[in-house]
Amino acid sequence: MYNSDYNRPYDSREPIEAYGFRVSEPIPEPPKKKKGMAAKLVAVGLCCALVGGLAGGAGVWALGGGFSSTTIYQSSRTPTVVNIANVNGRDLLTVPEVYATNVVSTVGISGNVTTNVWGQTVRNAVSGSGFIISQDGYILTNYHVIDGVSDIKVTLHDGSSYDAQLVGGEEDNDIAVLKVEAQGLKPVVIGNSSDLHVGDQVVAIGNPLGELTFTLTGGYVSALDRNITMSDGVTMNMLQTDTAINSGNSGGPLFNLYGEVVGITTAKLSSSGGSGSASVEGLGFAIPINDVVDMVSDIMEHGYVTGKPNVGILLEEVSDQAVRYGIPAGAYVRGVLSGAAGEKAGLQEGDIITAVNDTAVTSISALQTAVRSFKAGDTAQFTVYRDGENKTLNITFDESSQQRQQDLNELDAQIREAEAQRQQEERQQSGGGYFSWPFGW
Repeated sequence: MYNSDYNRPYDSREPIEAYGFRVSEPIPEPPKKKKGMAAKLVAVGLCCALVGGLAGGAGVWALGGGFSSTTIYQSSRTPTVVNIANVNGRDLLTVPEVYATNVVSTVGISGNVTTNVWGQTVRNAVSGSGFIISQDGYILTNYHVIDGVSDIKVTLHDGSSYDAQLVGGEEDNDIAVLKVEAQGLKPVVIGNSSDLHVGDQVVAIGNPLGELTFTLTGGYVSALDRNITMSDGVTMNMLQTDTAINSGNSGGPLFNLYGEVVGITTAKLSSSGGSGSASVEGLGFAIPINDVVDMVSDIMEHGYVTGKPNVGILLEEVSDQAVRYGIPAGAYVRGVLSGAAGEKAGLQEGDIITAVNDTAVTSISALQTAVRSFKAGDTAQFTVYRDGENKTLNITFDESSQQRQQDLNELDAQIREAEAQRQQEERQQSGGGYFSWPFGW
């Protein structure tokens, strides 16, 4: 090798100029390799990795041979502490905080079913959910959770169990209030469902399948003000959510992220998911809490919903067979209670109610929906089909009560035997009954 500055052989022992710096010390010869040095370097590297990892706050494992290594990092993050929160309507909570704060206010509901097809009483055949609404033991749930159930039991998150009494219920709106003999319980905070927006995050606490007790599920508000027809034909206003709702969740609370109850989880849309159709997922429904909060207060105070309109009639559906023969669809008047609003307005047995004010009525559920906005004392115009003609009647609603329902039940019993014979004759003449599904209203 030659030095380009002096055009003579390069002597590594002489000082040189390199990038403006004068190097006066000779460049040492590279050390000779010694046996076992690679192994020592790997061991030193392993120790350094372990020491450095521990000093950095995260555990580190180093594996490998030669100069290569594989490192596994193990977190040493301090776990988040979940505290019971103060639900004040102003502070947003985390989902774990919503659960920790409200799981003690959620209950499981079970009892004896007395409507077994063999006439037997079956224990725990019905399971559902509910939530505590007062410190002295009032509990809100769905009506269908306790319908036909006796010996109702309520179980709290701590495992304690209480016998519960039915204070009252509102079948049309699917709510029921229970009472247990207890003090110092922790009630939920009722929110305002009118403040909800599509896209708001919500969570539910309940007992899916009756066995997976006190389960949390979460999702979003998918839609508001859905008119949903339930399996019994009643149409209800619902909020839609993709929060998982299954059998056993019914009657449980739906919370916003302020920890407030904004709905009662009630139903889900499902399908068989057979090869011919896609399965249905993420379509759950809850009763907006604003729709029922006044009714709940009435039930707690009076045992029933005050101001609920009543006509004092027994109703049946008009069958499809009758419609094919020219009978209009509507609600058939099977009986009229003496002295009630219907009789005073001129309603007669055999009338078919086809409209309320300007709203068409094609079924009993449609009639229920049409009068839902009315109160006792209000007046509405009913259109009825009678003897081939349409007539209009102005009906001023009575107030619904337990006594009124008992009177209707007695009327039903009085005319049932005679009506059964008449229906049998009509069935023989038409090939199928004109009417079905008795209903008192």
